[in-house]
Amino acid sequence: MSKENVELFVVGKPKQMDNSDSESEVLIIPFLEKLAKIFPQIPIKRVDERFTSKMAFQTMIDSGLKKKQRQNKALVDEISATIILQSYLYNK
Repeated sequence: MSKENVELFVVGKPKQMDNSDSESEVLIIPFLEKLAKIFPQIPIKRVDERFTSKMAFQTMIDSGLKKKQRQNKALVDEISATIILQSYLYNK
């Protein structure tokens, strides 16, 4: 963090289709509390992450990745995180 000029943290907000919080939100809250305690000067913005995994998977297909590569959960998560950040920046 000392090498980068971090202006804010963008964190996905898992939601159900009815707009209620997903069950994984209870796991994210302690992380957010710790993040806010360690970096109180940096704001945290939450972004709805519904459909980002599906969008990431479609991006992988469109990019021509083979089926085995598309099964890489870490890659799906990385692409999903990129989509979440792009969504925040687009709606800023």
